[in-house]
Amino acid sequence: MTPSKTDSSAWRKTMTRPKRGVPEGLWRRCPGCQATIFRKEADRRLGVCPECDYHWHVSAARRIEQVLDEGTFEEWDAELEPTDPIEFVDRIPYHERLVAEQARTGLRDAAIVGSGMIRARRVAFGVTDSSFIMGSMGSVVGEKLTRTIERATEQQLPLIIISGSGGGARMHEGILSLMQMAKVSAALARFDQAGGLFISVLTNPTMGGVAASFASLGDVVFAEPKALIGFAGPRTIKATIRIELPKGFQTSEFLLEHGFIDRIVRRSDLKSEIARTIDYCGK
Repeated sequence: MTPSKTDSSAWRKTMTRPKRGVPEGLWRRCPGCQATIFRKEADRRLGVCPECDYHWHVSAARRIEQVLDEGTFEEWDAELEPTDPIEFVDRIPYHERLVAEQARTGLRDAAIVGSGMIRARRVAFGVTDSSFIMGSMGSVVGEKLTRTIERATEQQLPLIIISGSGGGARMHEGILSLMQMAKVSAALARFDQAGGLFISVLTNPTMGGVAASFASLGDVVFAEPKALIGFAGPRTIKATIRIELPKGFQTSEFLLEHGFIDRIVRRSDLKSEIARTIDYCGK
């Protein structure tokens, strides 16, 4: 039976109808094993790959949701904003870079600090976010962390800082950035003398001046699995000293084996481990 002209026309329209695309944002590619992960599954697992257990970047806001009891976070010093004290220019002027980063991330700078509850235990809390100029430590980051440490000292609160910084000290602010390393470290020394408990949590990546200052000064140092932690990166070190580096150099697992960190803690266990440590230390 020969199809009618009407049937043939309808068939052609069906064949030429544009294909429907997959809605954007449904899937994520794991940076570790390159597997394609359903976004809802990734969110349910707190940003951890179900295939290889890679812990990928999550924002400071998500960290707060994951670690602190719901609705308990009270932000401190939210009004502090960076300036351009030395009028630094690289590809673009620093003041323009700040505006662009603030618009892109919704953050004023690379750190959020405040107080909250972890399993009903009140703590002073800080977190750096590598999405804002690689989480580098400028004047505002250093000032926020210092004020948080000082409040923790005055109020006798356990201190938790989650570090996600691949940028170290922020070159755009010159010596004003470098001095934050000493300022924050000095505040931690006073906190320690007052008998405070500082739990430092290292995530991927924690590098440069952050790793060389407050991030490594915890009474207890946790790290997420497979996190890159160190001062200079492995490629820079290899190019400088011209020798082959050990396998897994500067990963959490390597540093645990050599005594630099105390424990590797998966993201899903972090909240409970912090609460357990606070209780164990009697704080």
